[in-house]
Amino acid sequence: MRKTLVIAAAAALIGSAAFGKPMTSVPEAVTVTDYYKQNVYDPSDQKIGEIKDVLIGSDGKVVAFIIEVGGFIGAGAKDVAVPFSDVKGTKKNDKWYLTMNADKDELKNAPGLTYDRNATRWVPEKK
Repeated sequence: MRKTLVIAAAAALIGSAAFGKPMTSVPEAVTVTDYYKQNVYDPSDQKIGEIKDVLIGSDGKVVAFIIEVGGFIGAGAKDVAVPFSDVKGTKKNDKWYLTMNADKDELKNAPGLTYDRNATRWVPEKK
Protein backbone atom coordinates (compact mmCIF):
# COMPACT_ATOMS: atom_id res chain seq x y z
CA MET A 1 0.00 0.00 0.00
CA ARG A 2 2.81 2.41 0.92
CA LYS A 3 4.56 1.71 -2.39
CA THR A 4 1.29 2.47 -4.24
CA LEU A 5 0.97 5.83 -2.44
CA VAL A 6 4.56 6.77 -3.28
CA ILE A 7 4.01 5.89 -6.94
CA ALA A 8 0.70 7.83 -7.02
CA ALA A 9 2.33 10.90 -5.42
CA ALA A 10 5.24 10.78 -7.88
CA ALA A 11 2.84 10.45 -10.81
CA ALA A 12 0.85 13.44 -9.55
CA LEU A 13 4.01 15.56 -9.28
CA ILE A 14 5.26 14.56 -12.71
CA GLY A 15 1.81 15.06 -14.22
CA SER A 16 1.42 18.57 -12.85
CA ALA A 17 4.97 19.56 -13.83
CA ALA A 18 4.51 18.35 -17.41
CA PHE A 19 1.88 20.96 -18.25
CA GLY A 20 2.26 24.72 -18.34
CA LYS A 21 -0.11 27.01 -16.55
CA PRO A 22 -2.37 29.39 -18.43
CA MET A 23 -1.52 33.06 -18.10
CA THR A 24 -3.85 35.22 -16.07
CA SER A 25 -3.12 38.27 -18.23
CA VAL A 26 -1.73 38.92 -21.69
CA PRO A 27 1.81 40.35 -21.70
CA GLU A 28 2.56 43.57 -23.55
CA ALA A 29 3.74 42.20 -26.90
CA VAL A 30 3.20 42.19 -30.63
CA THR A 31 1.91 39.26 -32.64
CA VAL A 32 3.62 37.34 -35.41
CA THR A 33 0.90 38.78 -37.65
CA ASP A 34 2.50 42.21 -37.18
CA TYR A 35 5.51 40.83 -39.09
CA TYR A 36 4.54 37.79 -41.20
CA LYS A 37 3.67 38.66 -44.83
CA GLN A 38 4.35 42.36 -44.15
CA ASN A 39 6.36 44.57 -46.47
CA VAL A 40 9.71 45.95 -45.34
CA TYR A 41 10.90 49.41 -46.38
CA ASP A 42 14.30 51.11 -46.50
CA PRO A 43 15.00 54.43 -44.72
CA SER A 44 13.68 56.38 -47.73
CA ASP A 45 10.36 54.45 -47.63
CA GLN A 46 11.11 52.31 -50.70
CA LYS A 47 9.81 48.75 -50.47
CA ILE A 48 12.70 46.29 -50.27
CA GLY A 49 10.88 43.02 -49.66
CA GLU A 50 8.29 41.02 -47.76
CA ILE A 51 8.71 38.91 -44.65
CA LYS A 52 8.18 35.32 -45.71
CA ASP A 53 9.01 33.55 -42.44
CA VAL A 54 9.76 34.20 -38.78
CA LEU A 55 12.56 32.10 -37.25
CA ILE A 56 12.40 31.21 -33.56
CA GLY A 57 15.52 30.04 -31.72
CA SER A 58 15.70 27.12 -29.32
CA ASP A 59 15.27 29.59 -26.44
CA GLY A 60 11.84 30.56 -27.81
CA LYS A 61 12.89 34.04 -28.96
CA VAL A 62 12.54 35.41 -32.49
CA VAL A 63 16.04 35.46 -33.98
CA ALA A 64 15.60 36.23 -37.67
CA PHE A 65 13.25 36.95 -40.53
CA ILE A 66 13.32 35.48 -44.00
CA ILE A 67 12.69 38.31 -46.44
CA GLU A 68 11.73 37.74 -50.06
CA VAL A 69 13.40 40.36 -52.22
CA GLY A 70 13.34 41.15 -55.94
CA GLY A 71 11.47 39.40 -58.66
CA PHE A 72 8.04 40.08 -60.07
CA ILE A 73 5.06 38.33 -58.49
CA GLY A 74 7.44 35.78 -56.98
CA ALA A 75 9.31 34.98 -60.22
CA GLY A 76 13.02 35.65 -59.85
CA ALA A 77 12.65 36.45 -56.16
CA LYS A 78 15.32 35.58 -53.62
CA ASP A 79 14.90 34.68 -49.94
CA VAL A 80 17.47 36.04 -47.48
CA ALA A 81 17.82 35.97 -43.70
CA VAL A 82 18.10 39.15 -41.65
CA PRO A 83 18.48 39.46 -37.87
CA PHE A 84 15.30 40.19 -35.96
CA SER A 85 16.96 43.22 -34.37
CA ASP A 86 17.52 44.84 -37.80
CA VAL A 87 13.80 45.17 -38.55
CA LYS A 88 11.99 47.95 -36.72
CA GLY A 89 8.31 48.68 -36.43
CA THR A 90 7.45 52.26 -37.26
CA LYS A 91 4.25 54.23 -37.19
CA LYS A 92 3.76 56.98 -39.74
CA ASN A 93 0.48 58.77 -40.46
CA ASP A 94 -1.25 56.33 -38.07
CA LYS A 95 -0.07 53.35 -40.14
CA TRP A 96 2.20 50.59 -38.78
CA TYR A 97 4.96 49.41 -41.10
CA LEU A 98 8.38 47.77 -40.98
CA THR A 99 11.72 49.32 -41.86
CA MET A 100 15.35 48.32 -41.90
CA ASN A 101 18.57 50.18 -42.54
CA ALA A 102 19.34 48.44 -45.86
CA ASP A 103 18.33 48.80 -49.47
CA LYS A 104 17.03 46.30 -51.99
CA ASP A 105 20.45 45.87 -53.65
CA GLU A 106 22.08 44.90 -50.34
CA LEU A 107 19.48 42.19 -49.83
CA LYS A 108 19.72 41.01 -53.45
CA ASN A 109 23.48 40.57 -52.97
CA ALA A 110 23.09 38.60 -49.71
CA PRO A 111 23.37 34.78 -49.71
CA GLY A 112 20.12 33.21 -50.86
CA LEU A 113 18.19 30.54 -48.99
CA THR A 114 15.68 27.84 -49.91
CA TYR A 115 13.24 26.03 -47.68
CA ASP A 116 13.86 22.30 -47.23
CA ARG A 117 10.41 20.84 -46.58
CA ASN A 118 11.79 17.48 -45.42
CA ALA A 119 14.04 19.04 -42.78
CA THR A 120 11.63 21.96 -42.17
CA ARG A 121 14.63 24.29 -42.24
CA TRP A 122 15.99 27.13 -44.36
CA VAL A 123 19.22 26.06 -46.08
CA PRO A 124 21.74 27.81 -48.35
CA GLU A 125 20.56 28.14 -51.93
CA LYS A 126 22.25 25.73 -54.34
CA LYS A 127 23.87 27.52 -57.24
